[in-house]
Amino acid sequence: MQAILALEDGNYFEGEGFGAEARVEGEVCFNTSLTGYQEILTDPSYAGQIVTLTYPEIGNYGVNAEDVESTRIQAAGFVVKNVCPYPSNFRAGGKISTVSDYLKSQGIPGIQGIDTRRLTRILRETGAKNGVLVTGAYDLQEVLAAARKVRSLSETDFVAKVTVAENCEWETGEHEISFVAPAARPVKWTIAAIDYGAKHNILRKLHDLGAKVIRFPATATAAEVLAVNPDGILLSNGPGDPAVLDYAVETIRGLVGKRPIFGICLGHQLLARALGGETFKLKFGHRGGNHPVQDLRTHKVEITSQNHGFAVDPASIDSSIAEVTHINLNDNTVAGLRHKSLPAYSVQYHPEASPGPKDSHYLFEEFLASIEKFAAAKT
Repeated sequence: MQAILALEDGNYFEGEGFGAEARVEGEVCFNTSLTGYQEILTDPSYAGQIVTLTYPEIGNYGVNAEDVESTRIQAAGFVVKNVCPYPSNFRAGGKISTVSDYLKSQGIPGIQGIDTRRLTRILRETGAKNGVLVTGAYDLQEVLAAARKVRSLSETDFVAKVTVAENCEWETGEHEISFVAPAARPVKWTIAAIDYGAKHNILRKLHDLGAKVIRFPATATAAEVLAVNPDGILLSNGPGDPAVLDYAVETIRGLVGKRPIFGICLGHQLLARALGGETFKLKFGHRGGNHPVQDLRTHKVEITSQNHGFAVDPASIDSSIAEVTHINLNDNTVAGLRHKSLPAYSVQYHPEASPGPKDSHYLFEEFLASIEKFAAAKT
């Protein structure tokens, strides 16, 4: 099956299609992770994006029903150097075992056989680009013209497309994993997770640490969240530009100080905006499993998993209200912040992931410790 990926700047790549025969558009981005392609495809933070993997051989361990971060593929399209047609892994099996079959089953197109190094260099040197991916028959000039007309991420509320429809409790039985995880702690706390596109592993991590987790739609008001009397509040990851999510910022402003708050990725950006800060679009984003972050409080360096295209402007943070706690050592962007007097903090990376492998897990323990301290102060 023929395929083409066309960028808004006129560059294009012709290759071989796999997955579904389809046409999609979105922002073209790249991820430098060596493994985890199924988690990447199902991460809601990739909604509206065509994902390129820089690692050349993809699909050798197939797919399964367990390595997912949501209930479906969230990426608009998939770009790789080579996709493996014959995976070999004991966890891959059934009717859908290959990446190509996986994409086809959900109507997602992929392209392989292109120069992914050249594509990555274009994005790194000139910045993120909108594009169109077509598998099947196409007209080159028409696709190039269409790529120039793709709407930017900032023109669409992608969170509305990936959040839950209504309040619901996280049930781990529906999302079991095959390897033996540490025994879950007895349930002690209730955490309201405002779902802007939450990855399953964040919710699983909180549950395993002894929390009943109630997911809320991104449009939930502060009053609706507080009505369940939670002990703490999680602001989840999610897709798109935080500047278009004024409704979420308004809710967070109504929650700061009422309960301990922990924000992750998009949740971090939204907390910053709720505290009066501003965000900006990064040139090509941070996406991969090897980003070094320094905790300015301890000076320790963590190897982190990241997936974001926007960042907090440090100059916009009122130093009398909040302070930067972590920085990305690759470019010195803000990787964490906290309120100076209230229990609210956040990080611009994914502590539930394990590239370190456990470098960042302490953040969940700190969250629970702040919940315990807050609860004790009320009694």
